[in-house]
Amino acid sequence: MLPAEILGLAAALLTTLCWIPQALKTIRTRDTRSISLMTQGAFTLGIVLWLVYGFLRGDLPLILANSVSLVLVGTILVMKIRFG
Repeated sequence: MLPAEILGLAAALLTTLCWIPQALKTIRTRDTRSISLMTQGAFTLGIVLWLVYGFLRGDLPLILANSVSLVLVGTILVMKIRFG
């Protein structure tokens, strides 16, 4: 594996996994008062666009990282909309 690929995989892993604690806390407490709807919505849309980009490029690390991220940030967004 090339150094650039290792760096990309490490970045994808960290930026994806960092959402797990927030998603779990949001699911557990249903407290979304401190989460900005506009920010979460924009971020979720950004993840969707990165995912589409990954599919268009056939880039497996982008596809995997953004698929997992979409589930996590999408869950938070749905919770924000539902429990606002």
